[in-house]
Amino acid sequence: MPHSFLIFDFGKDEEAAQQARHKVEGWKQGFRLGNKILIKFERDESASPPAENASPEKKGKSPKSHKETDAAPHSTVRLFVRLDFSDHEKLSHQRWLDRIPTEIPFRSAESEIVRPGDPSFAKTTDLFDTLS
Repeated sequence: MPHSFLIFDFGKDEEAAQQARHKVEGWKQGFRLGNKILIKFERDESASPPAENASPEKKGKSPKSHKETDAAPHSTVRLFVRLDFSDHEKLSHQRWLDRIPTEIPFRSAESEIVRPGDPSFAKTTDLFDTLS
């Protein structure tokens, strides 16, 4: 059975995207899924560049808190989850397709499921392969 993709658009919420990544990594370990579930991030850096001028309230903060505010993401984050189960695991494949979008870190994100018959499947596969 060819793989399916779940695409979650977290917008600028990097923290929720990282929570989702941790959730998937926990599943991979807990259920011994190995490479049956793979995740990759796509970050659009051109989304709104950070302002160069620091505001007066930032100047009075400690370097650590200043670093945290500057590290806030100014890009949109999309998380790609690839489910790659074999033909005899169709039930497991379907259960994961149903389960993942209903879990807490994924609920807040806009989701899309791309299956092998969809017109955008080839484009999504190529994009997933190019992501690191």
